Amino acid sequence: MGFRQLRLLLLLLSVAVAFVSATDHIVGGHLGWNPNINYTLWANNQTFYVNDLISFRYQKNMYNVFEVNKTGYDNCTMDGLAGNWSSGKDFIPLDQAKTYYFICGNGFCFSGMKVSVTVVHPLNASSAAPPNASTHGAAGSAAPGLRPWPSNAAALLVAAAASMVIGSGVGI
Repeated sequence: MGFRQLRLLLLLLSVAVAFVSATDHIVGGHLGWNPNINYTLWANNQTFYVNDLISFRYQKNMYNVFEVNKTGYDNCTMDGLAGNWSSGKDFIPLDQAKTYYFICGNGFCFSGMKVSVTVVHPLNASSAAPPNASTHGAAGSAAPGLRPWPSNAAALLVAAAASMVIGSGVGI
């Protein structure tokens, strides 16, 4: 492989890694997971992609997080319970394109401790993002806004680079 082709391959790989990294959305940003915060406003200023994380930061022995269905979210009940966390620093993978519903199960849901987030696949992101949402690096996110790219972008770039090397007749 020639030096020029090797440089191109390394450039493509480094770009792919940067573009497919997940974002950790810290619920409430610097305010964390606490009563009397408008989490709907916070969520509307985020764009959530498949394989991102949502993290809840809160006082461990006072609050918790439950994933419920829409009925549980609307009524502050445990309907459709799908998960629960209580570490005070919970990282939850958003691994499907769907709407997730989270509430605090200690009665604080009635004080606003609930949030719903709609997760989109990066390929469908332009049509699903809220009109006022910033690109991926909104306030309360830990990573810069570099996406969307399909989750298999790195593999596609490697395949393209390998095709160039093989197509040029240069042996490795």
